[in-house]
Amino acid sequence: MNDMTPIIDARKIGVTFRMQGGVVEAVRDVSFQVYKGRTTALVGESGSGKSVTARAIMRLLSRRAVLSGETRIFFEGADMAHLSGGQMRKLRGNRISMIFQEPMSSLNPIYKIGRQLVEVIRLHRKIGRRAAWNKAVELLAEVHIPDPGMRVHQYPHQLSGGQRQRVMIAMALANRPDVLIADEPTTALDVTVQAQILRLIDELKAKYGMGVILITHDLTVVRQFADHVYVMQHGEVRESGPTDAIFGNPAHPYTRRLLASDPKGSAGALDANAETLLRGDAVRVEYPLRSGGFFNGKSSILTAVDSLDIELKRGETLGLVGESGSGKTTFGQALTRLIHMDGGRISFCGQSLEGLSEREMRAWRPRMQIVFQDPFASLNPRMSVRQIIEEGLIVNGIGAGAKDRFRRVQQALRDAGLPDTIAHRFPHEFSGGQRQRLAIARAIALEPEFILLDEPTSALDLSVQSQIIALLRRLQQERGLSYLFISHDLKVVRALCHRVIVMQRGKIVEQGPVSDVLSNPQTEYTQRLVRAAFEVAI
Repeated sequence: MNDMTPIIDARKIGVTFRMQGGVVEAVRDVSFQVYKGRTTALVGESGSGKSVTARAIMRLLSRRAVLSGETRIFFEGADMAHLSGGQMRKLRGNRISMIFQEPMSSLNPIYKIGRQLVEVIRLHRKIGRRAAWNKAVELLAEVHIPDPGMRVHQYPHQLSGGQRQRVMIAMALANRPDVLIADEPTTALDVTVQAQILRLIDELKAKYGMGVILITHDLTVVRQFADHVYVMQHGEVRESGPTDAIFGNPAHPYTRRLLASDPKGSAGALDANAETLLRGDAVRVEYPLRSGGFFNGKSSILTAVDSLDIELKRGETLGLVGESGSGKTTFGQALTRLIHMDGGRISFCGQSLEGLSEREMRAWRPRMQIVFQDPFASLNPRMSVRQIIEEGLIVNGIGAGAKDRFRRVQQALRDAGLPDTIAHRFPHEFSGGQRQRLAIARAIALEPEFILLDEPTSALDLSVQSQIIALLRRLQQERGLSYLFISHDLKVVRALCHRVIVMQRGKIVEQGPVSDVLSNPQTEYTQRLVRAAFEVAI
């Protein structure tokens, strides 16, 4: 095989799903090639068929899925579309490997990391358990996990998100595959960790001459790491070509729209006389830690939020940024009295909150709402849209009866950019962007003055991100809302926030107007965050 011969030559991939009441064509007539030592990117919004295409290559489709008779997927001369289950099992994890978007759902939570790596190694190699264990340690070292000899004895929940994704890469590379499929491998990771993971994949690709299929909606990532791009929409390839050509001269309107979807604009001018809505003084949160055995264990204290001050004006959006573990979410939850504080004072609308009991805090809850990162996890799957939004109204005694509450539910849906006819549907029936709008509708139904937004756009497509940003701007203008916006996506922070606070290890390392901090960062840490966000390089 020479360099111009594709290692994977996929032709006319078609996938339909048998659904109640008919069939859905998820992928139609998709063809592409993958070459050794090069990265092929499949890009597009959620629902475009990227992941289904990748699963078709691996033959990991659900039982309801049907591969079309015209599909041909050639790998070293063999058509994988027509291989038996046993033949495909010999290829998966051995010659072709795949890493997924959410490692916590891919790693078994009840087994240690080492055991899971050993299982992958011994499945495809005739090797002893001790030798496989040593190989597992070597793999963790290769993907730059510190103290690999210790990490093999840990469980997945004891690792950070970036470390778990490195473990998934180690598993995928355990048997030196010829092709690595990376399905949204960095979507929910911090910008610096994202850059490290992508650099790692690029480094290992060059080292072993792998062909890489990169599935993503992040065009900054594609521009930096891909050699060839296939743009997908509604299960079809709209445009393909070398990366420079696609970005320099996009031919299809959909590609041009994708390239124009980066968060743009900036926060509107803030009233110079705006009053302070939320204030925190010397806020401190500590967690006790214990290491060692039962009899010889040692106790220590982790300071997650180290005596921080914060001030949020009415109608202002304040960004809170930093890597995982920097204390952003803990700080936000402490300010809203969702977790215990170990020191400091909090005032909201001039009222001191830190001394209030849970019962006394209930009167303030409608005025302080939260929108979380994963709407599917925060929306009860057993409740209809009406029940989800109406629940807060009932608990807080808002509305003059069922008819008035339903009117408020419908109004909240309209304000969140959703039709008011969906009240009897359930969360699983909506896309990620629509579910996030439902979470926003639930929050604004109580007519709050302040909303804590905890990574609300990190897992969304660029075009959907832009829609959510526009929605938040409009609601702020119409209702005078104040936002505390927790994020690791500095592009979104730049487009939405008036000011930004940069956190590292529980401390504030830099703060100021967004334009000043992001265009002229003063600390080395902030400079690294900015480079990772806008250049995908650290």
